[in-house]
Amino acid sequence: MTQFTPKTVLVTGASRGIGLLTAQTLAARGHHVFAGMRDISGRNCDAARALQKSAADAGHSLRIVELDVTSSHDCARVAAEIELERPLDVLVNNAGIMPVGVTEAFSIDQVRACFDVNMFGLAAMCQAALPGMRRRHEGLLINISSSAGRLALPYFGVYCASKWAMEAYSESLNYELAPFNIQSVLVEPSGHATDLVSTAPSPDKSATLVSYGQHAAGGDRMLGMFHDLFAEGLAGNDAQNVADRIVELVEMPGERPLRTQVGDEMGVTAINEATAPIQSDLIRQLSGVYAVKEVYEEA
Repeated sequence: MTQFTPKTVLVTGASRGIGLLTAQTLAARGHHVFAGMRDISGRNCDAARALQKSAADAGHSLRIVELDVTSSHDCARVAAEIELERPLDVLVNNAGIMPVGVTEAFSIDQVRACFDVNMFGLAAMCQAALPGMRRRHEGLLINISSSAGRLALPYFGVYCASKWAMEAYSESLNYELAPFNIQSVLVEPSGHATDLVSTAPSPDKSATLVSYGQHAAGGDRMLGMFHDLFAEGLAGNDAQNVADRIVELVEMPGERPLRTQVGDEMGVTAINEATAPIQSDLIRQLSGVYAVKEVYEEA
């Protein structure tokens, strides 16, 4: 078995799905886990209590922390509280929502709400965690994207847009943080059996939906396809697969891959392989610019 040093890890969106499984698996492996979730005295009370109890019963190092990533204050507070206790080694940005439906029919408020979690919440959490990591010249950001972060899908336009944005943000961070021995990497799961499908927000511009006629039901048909797929209980759609890959990245010595695809490839691996040399060539061309050259010479 590969030996590793236990890490202190903050997992956002740990009340359910991939976040919950990741927090549990990391703690079972001996890492010190802070499981972030919203409203732990309200709607997530049962989830928080069950997770804390199971960890305590097993003797695992896991603590629930109240965290809403759409609150910059929450992000800063949680990062500071962890740093007072022990250095934060790894941030797993998992919190996310997945709107599904006619893209035009999502109100601007709905689009903003999606970006508030999937993109701006991730940025706020990174900004809260990175100062300590930079001081120590060590750290790891694991940002949970999606196959939808590399593809454009009908009826997933708002979700895809938010994930495309966080992919660019994460990759740019990876280049800029190289002098500090910090990596910012992406995990790109395809469809996995979590409640993202059952809790997907629908568009609220009803007049626009009416104007699409029979096509307005496209989002529901897409969700139905995923429901049917997950009902088959195939091993490849088990969300534990994603949690296991995240744990592998946490424990991996040396440099991690920038992108890790999990599940049905949907062509994502081919896209990543095709674009990687283009991106690398662009970075080489930019190496004449002082700020970028400094990053790569020190990395």
